[in-house]
Amino acid sequence: MSAKIQVAKYYAALERLIARGEPINNDAVALEAGSGRGSIKKSRPAYAELIAVIDAAAAQQTEIKVTSDPMPRLRMDLEDLRRRLDQSLDREVALLYELYALRAEVKQLTEENGRLKSGRLVSVK
Repeated sequence: MSAKIQVAKYYAALERLIARGEPINNDAVALEAGSGRGSIKKSRPAYAELIAVIDAAAAQQTEIKVTSDPMPRLRMDLEDLRRRLDQSLDREVALLYELYALRAEVKQLTEENGRLKSGRLVSVK
């Protein structure tokens, strides 16, 4: 089979793989075209343009897969929620600490006020 006819079969096979969304590489294109695995070789000058087109299609396919994959975005959202939860828990702990400190101060002042009213404690000026 002439190289031009074989290259045309490879291009048609590449288009079919793109349409189905299957993984694209040299071996997949060769198998889809009915040839053996490894029949598209970089050492063959007739396939240089075909290999460039296959590489470009594979790169575009991985780019589309990365942008459409929700997992990285969900991981970032999860990390953001964890960070926000930690910050809110830190605020809660700080507020509880302040609450306990203020309650202790109120208790101390209430006891001191009671002693002052009963006359047991003389204030020093």
